[in-house]
Amino acid sequence: MNETSSPPVRKIVHVDMDAFYASVEQRDNADLRGKPIAVGGSAARGVVAAASYEARKFGVHSAMPSVTAKRKCPDLIFVPPRFAVYKAVSQQIREIFAEYTPLIEPLSLDEAYLDVTHNLKGMTIATEVALEIRAKIKQVTGLNASAGISYNKFLAKMASDLNKPNGQAVITPKNGPAFVEQLPVRKFHGVGPATTEKMHQLGIDTGADLKEKTLDFLVEHFGKSGPYFYGIARGIDERQVKPDRVRKSVGAEDTFSQDLHAFEPAREGLQPLIEKVWGYCEANGIAAKTVTLKVKYADFSQITRSKTVLAPLPAIADLEDLVNLLLAPIFPPRKGIRLLGVTLSSLEGRAPAAEPQLRLTF
Repeated sequence: MNETSSPPVRKIVHVDMDAFYASVEQRDNADLRGKPIAVGGSAARGVVAAASYEARKFGVHSAMPSVTAKRKCPDLIFVPPRFAVYKAVSQQIREIFAEYTPLIEPLSLDEAYLDVTHNLKGMTIATEVALEIRAKIKQVTGLNASAGISYNKFLAKMASDLNKPNGQAVITPKNGPAFVEQLPVRKFHGVGPATTEKMHQLGIDTGADLKEKTLDFLVEHFGKSGPYFYGIARGIDERQVKPDRVRKSVGAEDTFSQDLHAFEPAREGLQPLIEKVWGYCEANGIAAKTVTLKVKYADFSQITRSKTVLAPLPAIADLEDLVNLLLAPIFPPRKGIRLLGVTLSSLEGRAPAAEPQLRLTF
């Protein structure tokens, strides 16, 4: 065996800010500290964008309808979002990352992958790199971050959830496969509720169950996701950390455990997808002019509806309005809806706004 041909074990860090939007609001307003708050609108059709840890104790979480959140936590305080502030803080955090590595893959304003295998500080221990980064984030922004450290992206992401908030965890090559085997598949990053249910129906409840399945079996039942599931069941994920990825589009979709028949549940299901694609664009300094809505029905037939505007969408509220415009005409649907997706395209660099921009009308 020629050991010199073996690449070094990668050192991947996943940094995830703790309750980012809510924590910024509590940082900037002493009256909100220690209290259950939700960033988002309190109106009947409002949705929680982020919840403080005090609110999470009552079961409040992001993407939850505001009326549901208020019912769970009567003392909940709603705070309107300040995306310009969150973006500015995110940029501060990104500059800290860049002191350690150019290999930064932002996922949203509040989380990113870093490859610190060959870092700019010459540090050999990835856990120490993560500790330094988290300490500097606290020093510069006053906010807490959690981190996961591992030899691939999947396990680094999983590790960052283990000691939240304000903690970190490491999953080594030695204990990675065993960690995955004992993990319920519902906790796997990239496995949503509908996929979890399908796995349960196939007798797959844990990583160990998933590992027993052949690649052919997983491809047959999960299509293009089959190879990914086959790998992560063995603690293998060869995806690279890709800085400043040039993409023609960015999309997100979700399959629902129960078919949807009414506008309101469909709109609620779309909100986390809207926030995900918008967050990616914000984090990468890009904006979109085209929005596409994907609808898949219970019989697996599907339609798409698109709208292109003259100028890139300046605010998430404009994206929400455009999604509403595309969604409303399909109701009442001819049959139940099992999947919804949102894709942004016609992407271009986001120009910094010198003054507040007016809301677009469609």
